[in-house]
Amino acid sequence: MKRLALVSAALLLVLATAGTALAQDDTARVRVVHASPDAPAVDVLVNDNVAFSNVPFTEISDYASLDAGTYNVKVVPTGETEPVVIEADLTLEAGTDYTVVAVGELANIEPVVLVDDNTLPAAGMAKVRFMHASPDAPNVDIQVADGPVLFENVPFKEAFPYITVDAGTYDLEAAIHDSGDVALEVPGVAFSERTVYTVFAMGLAGGDPALQAVASADATPAVLPETGGMSPTLLIALIAAVAGVSLAGMGLYLRRKAIRA
Repeated sequence: MKRLALVSAALLLVLATAGTALAQDDTARVRVVHASPDAPAVDVLVNDNVAFSNVPFTEISDYASLDAGTYNVKVVPTGETEPVVIEADLTLEAGTDYTVVAVGELANIEPVVLVDDNTLPAAGMAKVRFMHASPDAPNVDIQVADGPVLFENVPFKEAFPYITVDAGTYDLEAAIHDSGDVALEVPGVAFSERTVYTVFAMGLAGGDPALQAVASADATPAVLPETGGMSPTLLIALIAAVAGVSLAGMGLYLRRKAIRA
């Protein structure tokens, strides 16, 4: 089977999504993910005001804080008010983080709303979930090579629940659920301790843009809750850790790579 190209999470994406704090008790937080492979860059309107501007394919916005309540959300081409390619009413609960993913090709684009759990895992552990956002890719299995299945038979538009894994460096493979064929082997993927990740499969398995995976570090202990900022030392360490998260193919296989002193 043709080996798919390895795609690294862009530095801009790392800066936009890593080191975020949890939603406060009286507010909710929302971010958007552009996973529609043939849609142009978009603006996201909340109650007819631009909340996220010029979001291109594969980009994951930062979180925006909103008071709890119900909001009208529209997605339109950047700088335009028409056509409205997505419109939905979104009810946000206080103290909750949400990810709104625009999925499907433009003719059938729709939103998928995820509830995020950005509570940090224990020391020595990382927390990971996977979402299948490729409209023409088959269901996939994600498992440790020569080990247990982690995410089984993941279909389009589904985000499987978080799992915790030992922090460290992994080799990744992708397998098609129906055949078991390994589509891709990706070595040397680093998951940092006490960090929450989401990995999105985007693109087209049989077209352009090609199938790829985009990873974000959604929450990390590097955040400074008093200011929401991050020290330069912690930022450099975070970039070094997350920039190594390169994921591709129609799913993930995780194989632990031994690290010896």
